[in-house]
Amino acid sequence: MSRIFLITGVSSGLGRAFATAALDAGHTVVGTVRQPAQAAEFEALAPGRAHARLLDVTGFDAIAPVVDAIEREVGPIDVLVNNAGYGVEGTFEETDLATYRRQFDVNVFGVIAVTQALLPHLRARRSGHVVFVTSMGGLRAFPGLAAYHGSKFAVEGIAATLAQEVAPLGIRVTAIEPGSFRTDWAGRSMTRVGSTIADYEPVIGPIRQRRLEYSGSQLGNPEAAGQALLTVVDAENPPRHLLLGSDALRLVGDARAEFDAETADWEELSRSTDFPEGLQIA
Repeated sequence: MSRIFLITGVSSGLGRAFATAALDAGHTVVGTVRQPAQAAEFEALAPGRAHARLLDVTGFDAIAPVVDAIEREVGPIDVLVNNAGYGVEGTFEETDLATYRRQFDVNVFGVIAVTQALLPHLRARRSGHVVFVTSMGGLRAFPGLAAYHGSKFAVEGIAATLAQEVAPLGIRVTAIEPGSFRTDWAGRSMTRVGSTIADYEPVIGPIRQRRLEYSGSQLGNPEAAGQALLTVVDAENPPRHLLLGSDALRLVGDARAEFDAETADWEELSRSTDFPEGLQIA
């Protein structure tokens, strides 16, 4: 069955891989880009089925008009892939508030605005699939990525809540959590905050160096990620979470095991804060 996809951030990386996979499968894709040259290049991939729209997801007032125009001019959107985003590398203390705000504007508030703009259309049709591209970094954390992890943990919470709210309306929600993929995420796409506090250098220095060294040699195959997206969209009962990559499976699994072990160690103290006659929430 041919579908109409709206994918944010299709100029490169996983966004381009998702769009290419959908186009190769015969679907129609509306992709957002930020430069006119990127728009022309994207539409050349599949004339008549690849439609570009100039949109910066931090231009919040422009988002709803663009989504409404797509619905009128291209057709009803079946699948939204919230992909646009980027990473910030820097220690928590050394990352200034403006950098945190920019990270959240793109990775969180842009995602909220695009999804809210489309939801009235999906509700009216009682159908649709909203995909949030988060990260294994939305389920576990590493040093030097406080802003990025904060944004992706936020999207995970939003996606989990939305999934429960819209399931009775026939709308499906999936959070895709990629591991390390062979894209520019760790290269030119990443914003790097300078480190000037010597106390953090033993931690952040080696991590930053390793990230630069493996950029371009990551484990994950973007083309395979595109095929995984199509498998999820075609599934009769799609998952609410999908880890992509064996590294994501291992690293998130390790973090969950550590969490469970620590929770068990402190279970008695956790229970000690209850009122004896208090009511359990559902």
